[in-house]
Amino acid sequence: MQTPQGTAELQAEIYARCPQSLGRMLVDRIAEDPDVMAFTYPDKQEVWRELTWTEVGERATAFAAALLARGLVNEDRVGIIASTRIEWALADYGISYAGCVTTTVYPNTKSEDVSYILSDSDSKLVVAEDMSQVAKVTDHAQLADVIPVIVVMDGKSDGKRVIAWEDFLNEGRAYLAQHPTSVEERLASVTKDSLATLIYTSGTTGRPKGVRLKHGSWTYLAESIMLMELTKPGMLAYLWLPLSHSFGKSMMAFQLRFGFATAIDGRIERITENLGLLKPDFMCGVPRIFEKVRAAVLTGDTSRGIKGKIAHWAFATGYKAVPYRLEGKPLPPVLQARFNLADKLVFSQLREKMGGRLQFMISGAAKLSPQVQKWFFAAGIIVIEGYGLTEAATVDSVNHYNDLKFGTVGPPIPGLEVKIAEDGEILLRAPVIMEGYHKNPEATAEAIDPQGWFHTGDIGYLDDNGYLFVTDRKKDLVKTSGGKYVAPTKVEAALMANVPYISQAIAVGDGHKYIGALLVMDPDSLMRWGKNHGHPKASYAELSQLPEIRRSIDRFVAKANTHLEKWETIKQYVILDHELTIESGAVTESQKIKRARVIASHREIVDSLFDDIEETISEN
Repeated sequence: MQTPQGTAELQAEIYARCPQSLGRMLVDRIAEDPDVMAFTYPDKQEVWRELTWTEVGERATAFAAALLARGLVNEDRVGIIASTRIEWALADYGISYAGCVTTTVYPNTKSEDVSYILSDSDSKLVVAEDMSQVAKVTDHAQLADVIPVIVVMDGKSDGKRVIAWEDFLNEGRAYLAQHPTSVEERLASVTKDSLATLIYTSGTTGRPKGVRLKHGSWTYLAESIMLMELTKPGMLAYLWLPLSHSFGKSMMAFQLRFGFATAIDGRIERITENLGLLKPDFMCGVPRIFEKVRAAVLTGDTSRGIKGKIAHWAFATGYKAVPYRLEGKPLPPVLQARFNLADKLVFSQLREKMGGRLQFMISGAAKLSPQVQKWFFAAGIIVIEGYGLTEAATVDSVNHYNDLKFGTVGPPIPGLEVKIAEDGEILLRAPVIMEGYHKNPEATAEAIDPQGWFHTGDIGYLDDNGYLFVTDRKKDLVKTSGGKYVAPTKVEAALMANVPYISQAIAVGDGHKYIGALLVMDPDSLMRWGKNHGHPKASYAELSQLPEIRRSIDRFVAKANTHLEKWETIKQYVILDHELTIESGAVTESQKIKRARVIASHREIVDSLFDDIEETISEN
């Protein structure tokens, strides 16, 4: 099935009116809203400061001029190794102004991988968050000549290779005093076909690949989303997503086109506190964030006693109201009265903890469980799901909060062509698609066919209303020994939605009679349970292996199985005594499980799920 005829014409129309570059989008935004707040951000004393669009433009221009002063030319690469913060955004804008290319590097990236990315991208200059990130560059002698300058956000100039952030901006200001039109002239040379970013995939398998995205990819994406009217000027977005990831980068493009303000702070542990403090209108996140909020409510102190009974009643009432609300129909009088009471006693308090003004949240980067989505909706909190890949500028389809359909990732964005291949693979074609993989023509040819269709590697389908369903990764499908295909993400989503004490789940069973799982307990929930059940000093590893925990999880797994087909149900599982972390290489920075790596590193445990008992358990 393919998206309706006329998509190519709409695509051409949208592309024709796109700005030439991200930098030009910033210029247009400054002209329209010079004195309007663009960003609010915490300073070193945790005081929230504000920057207007004019102030953003001044700093971006100074940064660009400093790049010119250092001799960088069009499409020279500039690496950024930092967490999400205001300087990241300003540097990225400055790089666009200078016609250069942003090379993204996750702050958790190991030193040897930093060296690989900077070398593979041919980066000429690096912006680092602090001296620990600077060391990831200086530790490699082969980078000394090719990267002679490192700008440090938190640190001092050493008079040699490292220059402090403000000192670098002042270099640019001095250069502008002598060459006042230099940045404007450089920006004028940037076109839609100019390279904008080199985003290195997180590498769930093998070395990360550099995704080459042109300015036209980002400006088309922003213009296309603009037609969907998801946000509007005057709104405040909360941005914690890694700007090293394309999801975060897309939010910056949307901000330039829509004109909303952004509260920016990449510290995940501050999300809850900052939502309450800043009261944003919307936020983007990954499924794990929403799962964690739901699990905290389901397992917290208010989940027991009279408060627990009230909460249970409130959500039961909320669920009854869901069908009416989805269709925009008024609730029956008795249900409306009950819903109003449930909202007053429970839902309003939950929303208040999240700032009280959230109009919607967007989930992306991985599959969101419809159960989790429905739970939030029952409480009056809208979580819409979207879908996309780094190779296609991230947001390729998304639900609208006024036309929500659980279980789907929404319709394709305007102008995006979607085709479902004979084997169920989702194919995409539009200006958002990457130019290719950097220095990797073989991988590029494998991903993009001669007709320009990008092969996503995802399996899915379009319904009669044009909504896209994504069922799993093509390479991740598990085939049992009985010939049944099982989508691991479906099994894992059922586990995550029904076992509130876990933080991670990995379904396994390729070639076996049944499906098994590796489960990881949520540290906060587990330690709270230990404190409340006479184990205040027990470690995470000790608590996770207690028989009482196993018995509790058994009940929840049984509940999860009721949401699965018989051949998909979990017959055996193991609770790991350790977390899967970014540092261990088991999880990507966008919170995706590196399935193959986890299974390989836990091979004995995985095998134990099937040894000796497989013959006694029937698949049917």
